[in-house]
Amino acid sequence: MAMLWKFMRVAKYSKTALSPKVKVRGIPTHSRHSSSKSVPSDFAASAPCSNTVELLGKTYPQDDYSNVTEKILSKVGKNLHNRKHHPLWLIKEQVKDHFYKHYIGRRGTPLFSVYDGLSPVVTVQQNFDSLLIPQNHASRRKEDNYYLNRDHMLRAHTSAHQWDLIHSGLDAFLAVGDVYRRDTIDNTHYPVFHQMEGVRLFSCHELFSNIKDGEGLQLFERGHRTAHKQECHTMEAVRLVEFNLKQVLTKLMTHIFGDGLQVRWVDCYFPFTHPSFEMEINFQGEWMEVLGCGVMEQQLVNSAGAQDKIGWAFGLGLERLAMILYDIPDIRLFWSEDERFLKQFIGPHIWQKIKFQPLSRYPPLINDISFWLPSETYSENDFYDLVRTVGGDLIEKVVLVDEFAHPKTKKVSHCYRIVYRHPERTLTQDEVHRIHQAIEESAVRELGVEGRF
Repeated sequence: MAMLWKFMRVAKYSKTALSPKVKVRGIPTHSRHSSSKSVPSDFAASAPCSNTVELLGKTYPQDDYSNVTEKILSKVGKNLHNRKHHPLWLIKEQVKDHFYKHYIGRRGTPLFSVYDGLSPVVTVQQNFDSLLIPQNHASRRKEDNYYLNRDHMLRAHTSAHQWDLIHSGLDAFLAVGDVYRRDTIDNTHYPVFHQMEGVRLFSCHELFSNIKDGEGLQLFERGHRTAHKQECHTMEAVRLVEFNLKQVLTKLMTHIFGDGLQVRWVDCYFPFTHPSFEMEINFQGEWMEVLGCGVMEQQLVNSAGAQDKIGWAFGLGLERLAMILYDIPDIRLFWSEDERFLKQFIGPHIWQKIKFQPLSRYPPLINDISFWLPSETYSENDFYDLVRTVGGDLIEKVVLVDEFAHPKTKKVSHCYRIVYRHPERTLTQDEVHRIHQAIEESAVRELGVEGRF
């Protein structure tokens, strides 16, 4: 969810981007608002010449912002959330089933519509401007995102579709899809993951109809912005919206994880939404963040054509929920084609209790890499992206274990520990050595570092 986007890093663009030949399967998008069924496709992504890339049937010119790599492009169109019996599909279907059964419209049909086939390629305007994210906001940096060019990118959150769906006349919807962010490397972070966005708008009648003496209550007023409400909202309206949001999400989490679930809310204020929160649940004695939510920015709602309504929005990560519910220890497993993994999630119904049975725990192989940083701006995210590109899913974790500044030259050295482990077989020292050497050579060539190998 855009309002809870917290990865703020300063980085520099890595040159490990598109080569002249890129192949990846995708999905065609003939309209911006696709149905809840994703469409299979044989479209390929390719770069017919060195300065363009074709993705999902469209061609995008590259420029100084283009930083999407072949490795990332190979994930576009996989749509794990729509792959039947996949754990991400199971979580999505459970959430859908809950909303379909518990929130019914006036005509007896589900109140919430679901969109899980929207294109992951969005404009910068959709991903940032429509959400009122300031031009100088750190979340826009190309060091944290995958840009096709200055105008188009792989969405960093499903919030990129909020404005379009509200503008089309929807008051209640769920949007599901794969999202892309440059990030650290460990067992809970991956550059592609899956989100579900939920939005609900209320008219004055819908919000106050069940409130005693609610006829005189209003949605809007002229006032001052505070930490608890926007300047145009009445306090009564924002408190009711906040209460409804927390009630909806608490019921959802209890339905998925059981009645014994402990929930707590953490205030999380941002410049473009008030109030906003993070939800944490107590799992096996540890509090874990599972989603972010908040009262929607009224300027966003107004600009999308719903001036007489206010509402809430939430964003949750499907991988986070699936890892907790099924006890899946490594986020890379979601991309596995191993039948020993996939068959564990085939059952007669979506609510079947499943506990993941680990595949043989193959031993890790660990190698360190040290280098002097270049004098120009250096970003850890660039290095992580390079390691992902060269090593792929053989990389389990990358950790900065030492940072040293030379007392005379003032040059700075970083030492990273790279943990190699295949989730489905044992790696050999020889193949890891070849990969590690390729990472060293690429770091020198692409990032301009001086090796201490």
